Formats: sequence, C-alpha cells, structure tokens
Amino acid sequence: MTKNLFTKNRILFLILICFSSFTVYANIRLPNIIGSHMVLQQKSNVKLWGWAAPGEKISIQTSWDNASYQTQASNDAKWIAEIKTPVAGGSHTIKLQGNNSILLEDVMIGEVWLCGGQSNMEWSGTQKLPQSLEEAPNAQNNKIRFFYVSKSTSAFPQDNLDGKWVVCSPEEMIKFSAIGYFFGKNLNEKLGIPIGLINSNWGGTPAETWSPEYVVNTNSTIKKGAAELKSQPGWPHKPALAYNAMIYPLTNYHIAGAIWYQGESNVRTYYAYEKLFTGMIDAWRQQWDKNFPFYFVQIAPFAYGFKNVGALLRETQTKSAGHQNTGMVVISDFVPDTNNIHPTPKKEVARRLSDMALNKTYGYKEINCESPVYLSHSIESDKIKVLFTHASTGLVARGDQISSFEIAAEDKIFLPAQARIEGNSIIVYHSKIKNPVAVRFAFNNTAVPNLFNKEGLPVNLFRTDNWDLDTGTVK
Repeated sequence: MTKNLFTKNRILFLILICFSSFTVYANIRLPNIIGSHMVLQQKSNVKLWGWAAPGEKISIQTSWDNASYQTQASNDAKWIAEIKTPVAGGSHTIKLQGNNSILLEDVMIGEVWLCGGQSNMEWSGTQKLPQSLEEAPNAQNNKIRFFYVSKSTSAFPQDNLDGKWVVCSPEEMIKFSAIGYFFGKNLNEKLGIPIGLINSNWGGTPAETWSPEYVVNTNSTIKKGAAELKSQPGWPHKPALAYNAMIYPLTNYHIAGAIWYQGESNVRTYYAYEKLFTGMIDAWRQQWDKNFPFYFVQIAPFAYGFKNVGALLRETQTKSAGHQNTGMVVISDFVPDTNNIHPTPKKEVARRLSDMALNKTYGYKEINCESPVYLSHSIESDKIKVLFTHASTGLVARGDQISSFEIAAEDKIFLPAQARIEGNSIIVYHSKIKNPVAVRFAFNNTAVPNLFNKEGLPVNLFRTDNWDLDTGTVK
C-alpha cells in the first residue's frame, strides 16, 4: 500500500512538474530590446517579436491608434508581427495578450540610432571625460532614451542580448557613450522629437569582430588581415564574435541609422580595411533589410608605434566614405595631444556627426557637414595646384603659415612645402624642387594641420602618389 501510494505521488509530482514547465513555456516572452521606455522608429512598419507556445495566438494593441494586430507562434515557438507607428510623440502603451498579458508602458515614437565602435565611441563619464561630468547634472531628459548593450561574445548568432531601455537621467547619462549622448541631444534639440540611442561598442575591438564571419572568409585580402590580428587582453578579435552577440540580436529592431567610431585597432592591417569596413556595412544593412545611413568618424592623429599606419588607415576610411549612403567626419583639429589615443573633445565630434545626420538624413541642407576632400591637381611649372570638394566658399588657414604640405620630384624625396590659398584651391611649391610630381597633405600619423574651409571644417589628408610608405617600427 505504501509503495503504491509512493508511486502515485511520484507520478502526480512528475505531472505537476511537466504542467508547470508547460505553463512557463507557454507565456509570451520578449527580447530585451523590446520593453517599457523604448523608442520606436516613427512613421514605419516596425517589428515586435518573441517566443510563445507553438500555435499560441497573440493579440497586440497599440494605444496611439487603438489598432489590434494578430499573430501566431510558429512550430519553433517564435512569433513576429509588424505594427504601424505614427509621427513622433508619446508616451504610449502596447499591450500583448496570449496565454499571459504584457503591458509595455511609456513607449516613445521618434528616431532610433545605433552607436557602435571601439573605445572612442564607448568612453563616457565613467572614464572621467570632463564634458560628460560637466553635462551630467543637467542631463534629465524624458525625450532621450538609452539602451546599453552589455559586452558579450558568441560563436553563433544570438536571438537575445542583455540590456534594457532607460530614460536619460544624470545617473544614466554618465555611463552612456559621450558621443552617443551629445549626438542624441543635438538631434532632440533640432528635431524636437524623442531620440532612442542603442549603445553597442567595445574598446579595443577590430572591425572583424563586428562583421559576420562570411564577410571575412569570402575575401582573401580581408582574411589575410584578420589572420594578422593579435589576441589582446580585454577584448575579442576573432571574426563575428561581437556581431553575433551584440549586433545580430538587434537586427529586427527598426533604426534610422548608425554612427560609428572605430579603426585604431586595424591600423596595422590598413590594406584590408576598406573592403572589410564596407563589407561590414553592407552585411548589417542586409540583415536589417534597410539601406540605412552610416556615418563614421575618421580616426584622430596619434603616435602609433609604426610609421604612417594611422595615415594609411585614414586614407582607407576616406575611400570608404564613397560607399553608398555613408559619410565621414574629420576630427584632426580636436586632438590636444597626439600621444593620447582618446582625444577628450567628444562633444565636438558628436556635433559633426549630428550635423551630418541633420543635413543628409533630415534635410537641413543649410548645415555644413563635410570637410574639404582632395579632388584633383595639376602641375604648373614648379608648382602644384590642388582643388578640393566642399570648399566652394574658399579656404582659410589658422596661423601665419599653412602647415603639413610636402612636395616631391621624381626622386620620391618629400620636402616640407610652402603653400598659399587661391580661392578654393592651394598652390604648393618648394624653392629646391623645379619639377614637382607629387604632393602630400598631413600624410603621417601625427599631423594636426591648420587648413579649413570657411565653414570651419578641416581639410582631409591626402596624397597624389601611390608610392610605398615606410610602415616600420618607430625608433
């Protein structure tokens, strides 16, 4: 009798466990990127998704229009739905009803931007950045929302990641990307609408780890560069590890665009960066199924331990800026110390990024956002004349002499050159060079040039030759 009772109780216990597990499994679940306080992209068909019991019917109701959307979990326990968002505003609620009920509160509709890269994008008041510390006491803003993606890696693409949406406050702002925050603040002030910022970055990481594995493995040049990367304590370097864990889980979430500050960890393999970087951009857009704008920061002058590698990386970034729907901001004038790889003026960098977004994405064409870039040159006797884009109103030098120009004859020996401004062009020469063939501007690791357009944007580095450069160790 006792044995039979024990057997019955055991069976009942197992049934209860199974029922309990089924009940938990049957609940609607959401990824962390979808939650209260989030910002949804305005005037779009945005996706909501998650997990539920196979076949479970789910109803979604949005407060801004009282519309009701229906979906059903698939056999693999996943569901997805598209909902229409109105013009910017809030706050709103979204109610999801299945076997359980979820209420998302304080949902804003606005513009959503992803902030990615390595340490110069990551740095915040946590690193004692003066501008963040100064701004923090005044950083209470219900119209700016943050989602900070926790550092993580994975060998395979993940469905979820760690993080949550929070309202901008002094306590939250101090931990958030300084460039990301000031970028969002600028957009919020100019557009007058809510801004959502997704912070997914990791100091020290090369672009390979932010790219899907196929981007690296299907191109021999990129693959060669990836093989030369060295393991460093504190950050991943192998292809796709950060992408799988920190980007892929976001790719159902509708965004307006991305801002990016990275490249310092790729200077030794500069030769592969253009293909790698543009391949990464294309892969992200393909996974998001949207050709969103991608605005990035050219790395700053810095005294690397190898000659010219910083200039060569900046040159590849300049070429990358020709990629569809991208833009590059030059920040060579925001470098108080070329021995510091983390220039402290982040507010100014954010201003240039937000100016680019306002001009190119939001239609404020009166805002100047692009630095002068080399267009063409002509040899005129013993001088070289250089023309630039984005210099139609003319060029100016900050100082008595224009710095950072070099000129060479056929012997390929470059000498510091004199230069003078003629409208939107530069005349470059040297008294000892009678037959010049090539000119370079700011083409080394640490050059901080003093030439700008009249709108105050620095002229980008360039060279007219394609000669080999010394990339040996600095002694």
